[in-house]
Amino acid sequence: MEKPWLKSYQKGVSPEINLNEYASLVDMLEESFKKYAELPAFHNMGRTLTFSEIEKHSRNFASYLQNTLGLKKGDRVALMMPNILQYPIALFGVLRAGMVAVNVNPLYTKRELEYQLKDSGAQAIVILANFAHVLEHAVGQTSVRHVIVTELGDLLKQPKATIVNLVVKHVKKMVPAYSLPEATSFLKTLSLGGAGTYKRPKLNHDDLAFLQYTGGTTGVSKGAMLAHSNILANMLQARTWISRLIKEGEEIIVTALPLYHIFSLTANCFVFSSIGALNILITNPRDFDAFVKELKKWKFTAFTGVNTLFNALLNHPQFSTINFKSLKLSLGGGMAVQKAVAEKWKSITGCTLIEAYGLTETSPAACMNPMDLKAYNGFVGLPISSTLVEIRDDAGKNVPDGEVGEVCIKGPQVMKGYWQRPDETALVVMADGFLKTGDLGFMNAEGFTKLVDRKKDMILVSGFNVYPNEVEDVVALNQKVLECAAIGVPDEKSGEAVKLFVVKKDESLTAKEIIDHCKANMTGYKVPRFVEFRKDLPKSNVGKILRKELRG
Repeated sequence: MEKPWLKSYQKGVSPEINLNEYASLVDMLEESFKKYAELPAFHNMGRTLTFSEIEKHSRNFASYLQNTLGLKKGDRVALMMPNILQYPIALFGVLRAGMVAVNVNPLYTKRELEYQLKDSGAQAIVILANFAHVLEHAVGQTSVRHVIVTELGDLLKQPKATIVNLVVKHVKKMVPAYSLPEATSFLKTLSLGGAGTYKRPKLNHDDLAFLQYTGGTTGVSKGAMLAHSNILANMLQARTWISRLIKEGEEIIVTALPLYHIFSLTANCFVFSSIGALNILITNPRDFDAFVKELKKWKFTAFTGVNTLFNALLNHPQFSTINFKSLKLSLGGGMAVQKAVAEKWKSITGCTLIEAYGLTETSPAACMNPMDLKAYNGFVGLPISSTLVEIRDDAGKNVPDGEVGEVCIKGPQVMKGYWQRPDETALVVMADGFLKTGDLGFMNAEGFTKLVDRKKDMILVSGFNVYPNEVEDVVALNQKVLECAAIGVPDEKSGEAVKLFVVKKDESLTAKEIIDHCKANMTGYKVPRFVEFRKDLPKSNVGKILRKELRG
């Protein structure tokens, strides 16, 4: 299917990457450590670590894993931390030791944590003390034999480190009591590791780097096997795509999405570390007063997030007082960016909110809008370098431009499969190497893809397809709406009907007002039959609204 973009592509952007530029992620990291040694790499809670400091700490941690714990290449190590300085050190140390990182959501319950640790076969875990009480009750049923605990202030300068840890534990009561008698402190691992000799393992493209857990395109949570080549490819693809906007050693990126999530992991941690940028780690982005206060301290140049994060910031009274003169890249992904949010972001910051698309199984980016886009266009963009995107029907055949089908992706960033689940892998990876995403969309004649919704979220009203994203996009245009979500509910006459959940921005908002607004902007069968007001909506760890919880 010939497209104009296959010949001209995005202005000045290569249609192909050279995956042989690096043999592994460790090659890329060590190049950055050397090239940008004295530049700031990560900042959190008033402390900045340079690339050389990150190199030293991560090397010591790798040495500890190898020498003190005796772990081998390919062993899995779980990381259960928010955005703190310990995270990149532990992550890079795991990779430099030739081991596989298993990212864990710190908010997991005992059941969820036990499942992921058992499924991955992780032998060690690095965990923030605030969540250690959950591990205490789960660890006995897992393969984990080594527990490393860190406290929030451990890597801050003294006396702040001690004060923060005391306040967090005794004043704010944020560390529930736990008993893990065999645990080692993170600071001790760095000391012990420094006394040993780090042995750099031989790594290649096929070695696993991550087991990144996801609900995936089907069923239960599964570990997407992401090799060094997958993450490297996506890092190179994204870096190539944004190359005209960025300058080595000069960028400052706001990292509010958790680094344990694939979007922030690849886009913020790897892409921007590879160009010598500074990552500003936001530990608790839900504390918007503190978040906005932190933003005022920096001349940040790049910002990634999801629609709900952008929306919440835009509704903070102090957000518009921030200096955005240095901001040149705003990237939205993880969920659909709404028109109302994108337009307001542009009006306040002066920077276009560029929408991108991907999923855990694609490391994650597959499509991205051109960097010179002047305004929101409703599309998730063009296939990025070395990537093919096709829209296929249920029989696996391409559909004509403009027709809705399942978005299918092929490229070097596509996962190796699901960990120990060949049957599940076969359901989503087709014989020709294309990944079935479970997302419905269409492609226009210029090669831009527009998502309409998840296959499983589509609502069937009297035989007509209703896509929740479209309903939500229309409702969000109402100035009295803060957030909304649409689902399908059983209906005797039409099979299903649209039900809308709304969080008010203005208390005067009524259900009739919403329905009238929808009637003026959508055909009849798309108009919500039911409207329910809520104080908040259930969200994932990155702020994605969870429709499945609303469906009950």
